[in-house]
Amino acid sequence: MQNWLERVWYGGGRGGAWLRPLALLYRGVTAIRHAGYASGLFRSIRIDCPVVIVGNLSVGGSGKTPLVAWLVDALTSRDIRVGIISRGYGGSARGPLRVNPDTDPALAGDEPVLLATQTGVPVAIARDRVAAAELLAGEVDLLIADDGLQHYRLARDLEIVVIDGVRRFGNARLLPAGPLREPTSRLRDVDFVVTNGGRARAGEISMTLVPGALIALEGGERKALGEFAGQRVHAIAAIGNPGRFFAALRAAGLDPIEHPLSDHAPVGAGDLEFGDGLPVLMTGKDAVKCRALARPGLYWLEVTAALSASDGERLLARIRALVRD
Repeated sequence: MQNWLERVWYGGGRGGAWLRPLALLYRGVTAIRHAGYASGLFRSIRIDCPVVIVGNLSVGGSGKTPLVAWLVDALTSRDIRVGIISRGYGGSARGPLRVNPDTDPALAGDEPVLLATQTGVPVAIARDRVAAAELLAGEVDLLIADDGLQHYRLARDLEIVVIDGVRRFGNARLLPAGPLREPTSRLRDVDFVVTNGGRARAGEISMTLVPGALIALEGGERKALGEFAGQRVHAIAAIGNPGRFFAALRAAGLDPIEHPLSDHAPVGAGDLEFGDGLPVLMTGKDAVKCRALARPGLYWLEVTAALSASDGERLLARIRALVRD
């Protein structure tokens, strides 16, 4: 079903016309909800520190989490105490829950555990983002929400939307006829639009994801991605757009056997055994779910966001001004 939807949403696949009445219903509900918060009929809760939302309009991966990690690193290097909040997609906990590198991803979700591991800053999850924010607000200068653009109950001071620069908005229809949670007109209301890959359009900030080292799941040995050039490898990706991961491996000269999984899917021992002795490569999100399965031959790819110096400073200046105010 998901593969068929992907083809309809992004590949010009035939069918799906029967979903359009459902999309009209979704549009109506979304518009009423948005208007309710804009008019004050529904109450947004303001936290005692600034809140920055890093979200998207589409379902699936767009590159939000690497951008959050980049922002945290840049802001902490400027002596700003940052906390991260998230819903905890893929986890069973309703929250609020404090997340650390040892937290079980089955409980907290893969992205929060990955961010806690990579950044070292306070991380909290809750299905109600307000509850997660209140858990951390007293110990930080600024909160960054990984996703949550549509969670209007949490008042925000700045909104950043991340777009997949290759897939953009697909057929530009709302769920379930298309991949959009909100219409593209919502972009007029946000502060920054960051385009991951592809060609950024006027007014958008360009971002690229830069592959780094391959890190052994067992022992943490780091190897240059180029060491695997020319090799056939198994590649596992339980992310919103697995094709981006596979393309990065091919661009580095590897020959990946592709094993795409649904976003946030659990990865078990059976998903890592192919009986041929080839290396198995995965994303960072998958690696945190596979720590108990570590063995020789398993690696995860380190990826970092990169922005131009001028765009990065413009974005950081706006966020730092929130703290100063």
